[in-house]
Amino acid sequence: MRLNKYLAQCGVASRRRCDELIAAGHVAVNGQTVREMGVRVAQDDSVSVDGQAVYLEAEKHYVLYHKPAGEVCTVNDDRGRPTVLDHFADYPVRVYPVGRLDYDSEGLLLLTNDGELTHRLLHPSQEVEKVYLARVTGALGQEVLQALRKGVLMEGESRPTAQARVRVIKVETFASTVLVGITEGRNRQVRRMLDAVGHKVLGLRRVAFGPLKLGDLARGAHRELTTQEVDELRRL
Repeated sequence: MRLNKYLAQCGVASRRRCDELIAAGHVAVNGQTVREMGVRVAQDDSVSVDGQAVYLEAEKHYVLYHKPAGEVCTVNDDRGRPTVLDHFADYPVRVYPVGRLDYDSEGLLLLTNDGELTHRLLHPSQEVEKVYLARVTGALGQEVLQALRKGVLMEGESRPTAQARVRVIKVETFASTVLVGITEGRNRQVRRMLDAVGHKVLGLRRVAFGPLKLGDLARGAHRELTTQEVDELRRL
């Protein structure tokens, strides 16, 4: 089996992300760091990520976590910042985030050891919607809302964003709260979209991922998905 597929089936991450981990030297086979693409592993090979052995798990786990701001969604951080996986150090199996929330953002994060489901959920063709509550500077006029809904060109990008759902929830004296639903996964996309139309994000929380809802889950808490929720994810 190709190494990236093996890692994905172990629940490490999507195949694309596993390729990045391999290229960056995070993966070892039989104690030797592997950086080449296309390496194959056999059943009796030992595979590790950052020194932690990984195995094919028969039982799959699906966890909904309310990530607080101040955690990164990586296996480790070269700046020594807390990671999401620190919270799950004592969890019965090794689970990995499905996608990312940036360091300053909070909200719904799905973690699992089901690499194939992770790959499907993150594939651009699936267009799984992620919904965010953003508190931003100023008031958003109708022209700005329409621009966000149609797609905007973010700094450093060559093509505009896909159509988005945008709705104003609350207007204060110097700030507004808006609900933003996107089906893409570009780096810090919601922040950059709003910045492109002149509104700085003051706070950002993901409140939904596909059929999953954050609800009243406390910040820093987690729960197992219900069987119905897992079935809904697979139907996507």
